[in-house]
Amino acid sequence: MRLRNWIAVAVSVLLLVAVGIVGVLVNRSALRAADTVHRADSQALAVNNATLAGQMQLLSAKELNEFAESRPFILAPGQAGDRKALEKYVAQSPLFPYGAAITDLNGTVINATRANALPDATDPGYKVMLSLLLAGKPGFSSVMSVYGTDGKRTAVEAVGVPIKVAGAPVGLLLGFNKFADTTLQAYTSKLKSDAHLTMIVDSAGTVGFSSDGTRIGTTIDPAVVAAAREHPQGSTFVEYHVGHTPMTAILVTGDVLPDGWNYVRTQTTASFDGAVHKRSQTINLTLLAMLLIGAVGISILGYRTQVQRRRADEKFQALFQHAPDMVAVLDADGRLAYSSPSAASVLHFPPGSLQGSSVFDLVHPEDRPRMMEAFGRLFAERDSVLRLQTRVLNAAGRATWFEFTASNQMHNPALTGIVINARDVSETRAFQERLAYEAQHDPLTGLPNRRRMQDALGTSLQQESVAVLFVDLDGFKPVNDAHGHEVGDELLRQVADRLSGCVRVQDVVSRVGGDEFVVLMPGVTNRADADAMSTRVRLSVERAFHVLGNEITIGASVGVHLANASDDPGQALRAADHAMYAIKHLGGGRRAAIPEQRELIRVGRHRSED
Repeated sequence: MRLRNWIAVAVSVLLLVAVGIVGVLVNRSALRAADTVHRADSQALAVNNATLAGQMQLLSAKELNEFAESRPFILAPGQAGDRKALEKYVAQSPLFPYGAAITDLNGTVINATRANALPDATDPGYKVMLSLLLAGKPGFSSVMSVYGTDGKRTAVEAVGVPIKVAGAPVGLLLGFNKFADTTLQAYTSKLKSDAHLTMIVDSAGTVGFSSDGTRIGTTIDPAVVAAAREHPQGSTFVEYHVGHTPMTAILVTGDVLPDGWNYVRTQTTASFDGAVHKRSQTINLTLLAMLLIGAVGISILGYRTQVQRRRADEKFQALFQHAPDMVAVLDADGRLAYSSPSAASVLHFPPGSLQGSSVFDLVHPEDRPRMMEAFGRLFAERDSVLRLQTRVLNAAGRATWFEFTASNQMHNPALTGIVINARDVSETRAFQERLAYEAQHDPLTGLPNRRRMQDALGTSLQQESVAVLFVDLDGFKPVNDAHGHEVGDELLRQVADRLSGCVRVQDVVSRVGGDEFVVLMPGVTNRADADAMSTRVRLSVERAFHVLGNEITIGASVGVHLANASDDPGQALRAADHAMYAIKHLGGGRRAAIPEQRELIRVGRHRSED
């Protein structure tokens, strides 16, 4: 072994010397290749930055479109409701704090948050934006100007989306931002460098965003503008002169940015090429130093490397044999080509019995289709990694949750398979599920709590009307005072059972605190249906309860509110609460049900709904 190691060391030294000599000889050719790589890397970085900038621009259009779809607009000139909605949106929006406006399809302003501080209607930027909207694309204006009372010029951008009714555009919603105050400008400022200048410009060459904020609103060199017109798609280098100074610019145009906008990074040609050429000189010196250092280093480290490798292999084998995690290698058919000793012991199979079996036979039948689909995607992509949790059957057929990490190493000649690492996560998963359940359910009754109810109400109101019944028990406090909290708690459990038995399958019964319950009836639009449910709830609660040897009779005051789709969930809940208190003031649910008091209840309900 010692002779073979020293032969390997000698061969390594000779190879190192040969590589160093060849490296010095071909460095001139490598310099040209390095120039190519440098340009490719710079070009790729520019495309990445341009893509991120484009995504940030499109994000503003997406936010504006979500606002346009979130409410109906009246679209009447100066309409107060529309203006109030615009002002509220502008106050809350991080992307359009400068202002917003509503226009007709021709761009004529109908309503605006700051009509006297918006670009003039004749600004060419509007025409650019409208042409994009007519083409079915997000509308972004070119750089527009606003002049303040002090005569100073402010560069702004308008972003437009259509306002639709029944799928047809009836107007435009415009958001305005001041270039200097945008998130994209903050990002572009971070690209500031003494070596180069990064800018995002419109089709006329006017700077909208720049790593040097003082350049916003200025124009770039005409040579770059002309190159953008000649290369409307992709990325390219532009060589031009500023005075007698050669300049190099990287230009990115096309789909990565909104139409009409281009990414430009410019610097002197000397600074662009200087790093690569200096590196070539450094490589020459480094290669010569490596010849000396490598020859000595390899000789010293050769033997130590062999010793350390042997010890590392021994340590790995010891750890691998006793690791609690299961490790396996699958062949192309999903069969176990290898499994660690822990795999059989964890699943209680005889040692070696898993060899050649299909891994999918060990997966719970309900999870098997999902597992097979996921592994199909894993097999199709080289070096891909899959992480998922699934149930695995042990020798007794009992399912246990495992977390799988699988890596496609079919191309690796040392493995030629799918490498799997699996860990038992059943206790962690059970703990997480218990925490999730307890966070959304009342610990006393097991009903959904206030948080779960509010989530359900909010979700339902996004799609349909909901009848909200707010139930407050009449006479519950005296039960607690007379019989104690243990009886009171049991009474609440029985009330919860009765309420659950009254409602439909799709209804939600929740305890929101103390002796208060809420019943949600999704899809109910008829007041009579809601009142019928209110009566069933009241009569159910009024029947005598048998609690720990005591016969207890209580009542219920039930407030009813019909919430329309898109109503505010909090307002709907408060309205039902007010309706319940109106009944409470009449003496409770039983007294309020007397025929001659129905008119008073009706008045109380109308007041709560108002």
